[in-house]
Amino acid sequence: MALVEDDVLKALEVDTRETMTQLPPKHTTLLQNYPNPFNPETWIPFQLAKEAEVVIQIYNIKGELVRVLSIGHKSAGCYLSKEKAVFWNGKNQSGEAVANGLYFYTLKAGEFQATRKMILVK
Repeated sequence: MALVEDDVLKALEVDTRETMTQLPPKHTTLLQNYPNPFNPETWIPFQLAKEAEVVIQIYNIKGELVRVLSIGHKSAGCYLSKEKAVFWNGKNQSGEAVANGLYFYTLKAGEFQATRKMILVK
């Protein structure tokens, strides 16, 4: 009897989590990249409260634009896992590996814009 009850509770927990993950977030948010520090690649997670064109811009410590990652039009939702987050391979726009150091990444999604920092360590 307890086993059946446990299975029912587990099923309810799964259904609740699936429903919760399908709801769009209330706020658009740029989250911390992972891993951080990284070498040579990293993922940049974010959430969209509403659909938008998404672009990630990466700058070096001097404020120079290193890379533009044009993600395209995305639906409202959570882009948190490696499968959904934005991938950066640590290369500049020309395909060359960038130097060690502090980098800034900016998410632009519609009218939303936010910046965070990340560290590349070789």
